[in-house]
Amino acid sequence: MAKSNPILINAIGNTISKLKNGAPYQWGHMGACNCGNLAQEITHVSKGEIHQYAMQRFGDWSEQLKDYCPTSGLPMDLMISRLLDSGLDLEDLIHLEKLSDPNILAALPESEQRELRKNRKEDVILYLEIWLKQLEKTWVSQQAAIKISESSKIYLSEVLS
Repeated sequence: MAKSNPILINAIGNTISKLKNGAPYQWGHMGACNCGNLAQEITHVSKGEIHQYAMQRFGDWSEQLKDYCPTSGLPMDLMISRLLDSGLDLEDLIHLEKLSDPNILAALPESEQRELRKNRKEDVILYLEIWLKQLEKTWVSQQAAIKISESSKIYLSEVLS
């Protein structure tokens, strides 16, 4: 499960915005597909470079993620490491590519209760929007919990005075 944080929230929000405003989308292109568009935003690597890196090994995003080795030195693995550093995990990326995370699908509005198609730009945007709302909600809850925790601390200096 993704670790909610401002960097990831911002990257997903920017990816949604770019897709809505005409960013290239092509599911069969490693740099312009579901994961490719988010990877562009997080890593600041172009769709062409991402595709070039991916072609150094076999398979689509799902297969490359299964073969991920953080110490290989391969450009695709280095890029995946940067995605993981942003708060994502391998399962998040596999689910993104297939639009298959059960938590996100369960949150689909009633009017959209259907199977999302992994190669349909509108479905990718919908999936990302729901995921973004979940991450934002988690982030707000975490910040509120931190504030409550901080305000209820008893400091040793106060006890001794």
